[in-house]
Amino acid sequence: MNRLMLLMLAALLYSGAAVPRPENLAKEQVLHRGNGAEVQTLDPHKAEGVPSSNILRDLYEGLTIEAPDGKVIPGTAESWEISDDGKTYVFHIRKNAKWSNGDPVTAHDFVYGLRRSVDPATASKYSQILAPILNAEDVIAGKQPVENLGVKALDDYTLEIRLKASTPYFLGLLNHSSTYPVHRASVEAYGGQFSRPGKMVSNGAYVLKEWVVQSHIKLERNPNYWDNDDTIIDTVYYYPIEDQSTELKRYRAGEIDRTEEVPSQQIKWIRKNLADELQISPYLGSYYFGFNLTRPPFKDNLKLRRALSMAINREIITDKVIARGEKPLYSWVPPGISGYKAARFDYADWSQKKRVEEARRLYKEAGYSRSNPLTVEIRYNTSENHKKLAIAIAAMWKQTLGVKTRLVNEEWKVFLENRKQKQVTQVFRAGWIGDYNDPYNFMEILHSKHGLNDSAYVNSEYDALLQQASTETDPQKRFDIMHKAEELVLRDHPVMPIYSYVSSHLIKPWVGNYVPNVLDHNYTKDLYIFKH
Repeated sequence: MNRLMLLMLAALLYSGAAVPRPENLAKEQVLHRGNGAEVQTLDPHKAEGVPSSNILRDLYEGLTIEAPDGKVIPGTAESWEISDDGKTYVFHIRKNAKWSNGDPVTAHDFVYGLRRSVDPATASKYSQILAPILNAEDVIAGKQPVENLGVKALDDYTLEIRLKASTPYFLGLLNHSSTYPVHRASVEAYGGQFSRPGKMVSNGAYVLKEWVVQSHIKLERNPNYWDNDDTIIDTVYYYPIEDQSTELKRYRAGEIDRTEEVPSQQIKWIRKNLADELQISPYLGSYYFGFNLTRPPFKDNLKLRRALSMAINREIITDKVIARGEKPLYSWVPPGISGYKAARFDYADWSQKKRVEEARRLYKEAGYSRSNPLTVEIRYNTSENHKKLAIAIAAMWKQTLGVKTRLVNEEWKVFLENRKQKQVTQVFRAGWIGDYNDPYNFMEILHSKHGLNDSAYVNSEYDALLQQASTETDPQKRFDIMHKAEELVLRDHPVMPIYSYVSSHLIKPWVGNYVPNVLDHNYTKDLYIFKH
């Protein structure tokens, strides 16, 4: 089957869009993407955040990948078998899978990558995502050597992964960067520099050519990628643009083809003038504010945390402040997960007037008043949208309770490090986007041992419920257990959910085969550029 026929088949299966003839494709297949903040690292086992993930999906490939509509499909593994008890997976690696330097990709590379990801020496903040694998938690905790992780190369092209229990979402988890293989010889030769241009050897559809900090990251097609013949776009540029108004200006000037976000303060103008290029879709994510529970004023002060949460008018935020289609969130797990009914705050159905009355009572019992107001910082990373929301919440707290709020804006890398260190944070902006379509992905980041638990929430009952859910094989019982765990989070208020996300992008009409999906994952290899 030739390249065009495959392209036609893919379009029919995934998008339903008209298939371009070769003569309708642009001669230069170059994509320019806005990408939010400057990435911290392109080490797949240390990276965190959406900007890094966007790029890593182009550079590396896991055992599975996603079709344009988000369905899990074979990646570097062309097929697999699952045991009857759901605890053993055997993957068959493609014989034509190669690293960008021409070396074959083997089962041994995945063993090395998975072991490196859970190795405490790697210091991955995402290692806990691999907890379903047998012995992973003990390895992460330093209780067992990495060699005891439940992964084994049966031969060069056959990989066995053993799980501690049947895990329904496991195939979806395997396209996360924490599961990617890395080129062992490069890691051993260059150490922490292996993920830089000129040193990175990757196995995805693209290779890293340039990384100019605060300017761009340039990727080019990997001629050794197993599916290179069916890849259309030759070059993709990722631009770190934290200011959404600047991104919009560059989009209108024709400098970028797809924005990472749209500025909420200009959404009315965009709907009026760029409606055909605006793409707003459901997105599996929770926007929230976290409390630092290790320090005053929020340590051991549930009444204060609850008061601040109740004083926020989420409907005004979604309808007036953001106004892109987001929905007020009164649960921790956002809507969109089939079969799961999220728990809700006990005040979710109260009127805002009743919430305010209760907030004032709790605020007073917590030791504060208008004559003795709370003085607090809201910390957020550079973004017009984050700043606008922080200002709105500070105003609500001032009006309702008399709280004095100082806004602290930080560059992305500094912001993340301060959240992790927990030395200066009080209230901090955060968001969690689903890595796979299951409530456990949201629940696990509040586990007391999780590397991304920046609130430092500790509840042994909650941890025990998560452990129980991780080994429960009955789907409904598993969801019921997680519902109970979610009720504990909402009772304890380590975080304040604000709204459930939508993805919002401006996309030029010449970008073909763009298909919205709930995880907002779009691989460059699936796209193409029309003549324009």
